Amino acid sequence: MLEGAEVRLAVDIGGTFTDIVLDVGQDRKTRKLLTTPQRPEQAVLDGMRLILADARAHISDIDVFIHGTTLATNAIIERRGAKTALIATEGFRDVLDIGTESRYDQYDLSIDKPKPLAPRSLRFTVPERIDAHGGVRLPLDEAAVRALAPRLRALNVESVAVAFLHSYANPEHERRTAAIISEEMPGISVTVSSAVCPEIREYERTSTAVANAYVQPLIDGYLARMSDALQVEQYRGAIYLVTSGGGVTSIETARRFPVRLVESGPAGGAIFAAQIAARLGESKVLSFDMGGTTAKICLIEKYQPETSRVFEVDRAARFLKGSGLPVRIPVIEMVEIGAGGGSIAHVDAMKRVTVGPESASSEPGPACYGRGGLRPAVTDADVALGLIDPDAFAGGTIKLDPELSKQALLRAVGEPLGLSAETAAYAVHEVVCENMASAARVHAVERGEIVGQHTLIAFGGAAPLHAARVAEKIGVSRVIVPSNAGVGSAVGFLAAPIAYELVRSRHVRLDDFDTDGVSDLLQEMVTEARALVETGAAGAPVRERRAAFMRYVGQGHEISIELPNRRLATADLAGLRQKFEADYAAMFERSIPGAAIEVLSWSVLATTEARNPAIVAAVTRKPAGKATGSRKFFDRRAGEVIEIPLYRREDMAPGATIAGPAVIAEDETSTFVSNSFDAHIDGAGSIVMERKAA
Repeated sequence: MLEGAEVRLAVDIGGTFTDIVLDVGQDRKTRKLLTTPQRPEQAVLDGMRLILADARAHISDIDVFIHGTTLATNAIIERRGAKTALIATEGFRDVLDIGTESRYDQYDLSIDKPKPLAPRSLRFTVPERIDAHGGVRLPLDEAAVRALAPRLRALNVESVAVAFLHSYANPEHERRTAAIISEEMPGISVTVSSAVCPEIREYERTSTAVANAYVQPLIDGYLARMSDALQVEQYRGAIYLVTSGGGVTSIETARRFPVRLVESGPAGGAIFAAQIAARLGESKVLSFDMGGTTAKICLIEKYQPETSRVFEVDRAARFLKGSGLPVRIPVIEMVEIGAGGGSIAHVDAMKRVTVGPESASSEPGPACYGRGGLRPAVTDADVALGLIDPDAFAGGTIKLDPELSKQALLRAVGEPLGLSAETAAYAVHEVVCENMASAARVHAVERGEIVGQHTLIAFGGAAPLHAARVAEKIGVSRVIVPSNAGVGSAVGFLAAPIAYELVRSRHVRLDDFDTDGVSDLLQEMVTEARALVETGAAGAPVRERRAAFMRYVGQGHEISIELPNRRLATADLAGLRQKFEADYAAMFERSIPGAAIEVLSWSVLATTEARNPAIVAAVTRKPAGKATGSRKFFDRRAGEVIEIPLYRREDMAPGATIAGPAVIAEDETSTFVSNSFDAHIDGAGSIVMERKAA
């Protein structure tokens, strides 16, 4: 059955569900299981066995295994990482506390900043100094480094980050310190900032190195157990990890730089949405990924998600930049909030219904799971409203109890506010939709976009249930729920290219440009990046993209300007200025003629080609025919329970059209078509909701 067909498996471990997708040639099978938080690999292995049984295949048949996870992010947010120490240059012990000396809310006198991952009691310094040009001003005091080892052992330190001043220009002191610590403390994890983030800006580089050290023992142990378990199961194919930037990398690289995995799951979702946008010719898209624990919003323009070089973990204020721990890595730009199916609802001291960010996760889960959860979650509200079939949730693998949902809603929301269980459920549903709509508005405004001009692509287990209401709130008139929406991020993994991006700082002014020095640096970066990609490319062509991060002299931030893929020459400098000024004017409405320009950092991306989907042809619309059944839905506007039709997605042929309100159910999720929308099935099998004419 499998002979000649490529077999590819993708796994996305979320906070609540583990999603598994198996592609055998053109045939696709999917599974959703509850995540096993204590040993995440257990749900992966269980799900693999189930899905392989569905396909009548064996694990040895799999050619490629692609994996993404939120384990690194969750470890930082929940402070479950290793006991981590920082070794810094003498005089720079408090870089993590001082930060950039800015306040994310300058008028809040009781501002709450996230605590550093390495507390002050675990931060140490040694005499050494390198200048901004890489020159040694003070040699490393190796005796001082050795003297730290007994103190680190006495404090039971599990991981060490080394971040010295200007190590991006000369990493020798960091490398020697790491060698001494490893020699004195065999088996300890050591991260040097010059390897994980060789860039200027001391605070961000130190924060990134500490974050990598903090999650490395956890992720390294998990990936080692996963690799060993796969070998026991006779797996012989390649293993790749999805990075925050939307590419995949080897398991060896992921074990060295686990900080690059912090947004791997959401990155897969953005890739999935970009593929759907390209297939349907949608050039302006807002992707809406709502799973069991979080919701992610991402703008996609011309089939490419926006990217960034900095991501903030564990924000103290949901929408305020600067309120989290900065991690300087290539990342797909998105806003993430604690609004998922497992987000817990309660009434605060001001008698307001609030939802999240705390989640019921998979253990114990929402009240309706019957696993001991007593507090109501968003899934409980959707069950009480009649949007979810309790007997068909997750393909019937998890039986839900609507009475437990109603009891929990009454206890936590209804009784404190004098509401019925159904009205309490409506309040929870409305609040979580408003939270996501607010996130979408803020994300669009920060980028100068009009959110209502975009098409909403909804996926993840919970998003299709809420997409119509979110669209109503933000003024979107077109919503798409793709096939396999419930496991969208895992499907996105299968489309991700093998890729790795390197960024290194070297300050150069255009009016004093060292073309040979810069060309040598770029070639060195190309060689390193290609070596990390070509080992997994299996002979596939690898292309590269070079870029310079440029700014006017004295400015605080840079913009990325693409470079030619060859050695630079003096004749290129005029073109570099023109490109910079054109992009600067497009971003800020004007350039500054004649002003001096400088380059702070350089980037090289090595990548295989992404798999481009075929454009879908238009379909002829026709009535869907008789509904499979009906659902009792609480309509708050009418103030009563009404019957709305229930359709099975697999029974609806391309072109089948229905009018809202209705529910379209499938094994992985259900889509609620509100009264404001009509829906039809397009040529790719996607549900397309379009706002009814007024």
